[in-house]
Amino acid sequence: MSYTRRLLSAWLALFIVIPALVSAHLIEVAAGHKECFFEDLHKHDKMTVTYQVGGGGHLDIDFWLSDPDERVLGKQIRQSTGSLSITAEKDGRHELCFSNQMSAVTDKMVSFNVHGVIYVQGDDIVAPVEREIRALANGLTAVKDEQEYIIVRERTHRNTAESTNSRVKWWSILQAVVLFSVVAWQVYYLKSFFEVKRVI
Repeated sequence: MSYTRRLLSAWLALFIVIPALVSAHLIEVAAGHKECFFEDLHKHDKMTVTYQVGGGGHLDIDFWLSDPDERVLGKQIRQSTGSLSITAEKDGRHELCFSNQMSAVTDKMVSFNVHGVIYVQGDDIVAPVEREIRALANGLTAVKDEQEYIIVRERTHRNTAESTNSRVKWWSILQAVVLFSVVAWQVYYLKSFFEVKRVI
């Protein structure tokens, strides 16, 4: 009976008591602008933000997290990918911002994930099964983030390869047109050079 109760409490902790809030977003940050988002956290809640720039310019962006008092908790400057984790020190609305203000021309595409773990009183006293389930959930989240990162990078590299192939194709066509034009001009010129002109 004790084992069944522990197993039931572990599943309850996994699905109800300690929900891992995961949401994936893809945004476009215009040149010279910033985009900010908010998360309402309670004291001791944990939040992790992972991001990657999937398109635009040098694939870099500025990112920071701040608390309800607008105190910056973490900042990353001109990174193409990154991760920041915080533990809330007070209740309130926490802000996460992506800034493209350093770029005057290029818009940036940013994919980011927000993960949160709600703090539960007495969280320090957990069964080994619950601890393993939490570790497994964190590992699955990390794998999911890595897969999303790989998908974005693959899309970026595929677009670059297709663009390069298109340019090579048009350059080859231009070279062929120029080559045939030069050959035609040379044939015409040599033919007219060796023509015999008769005077009657």
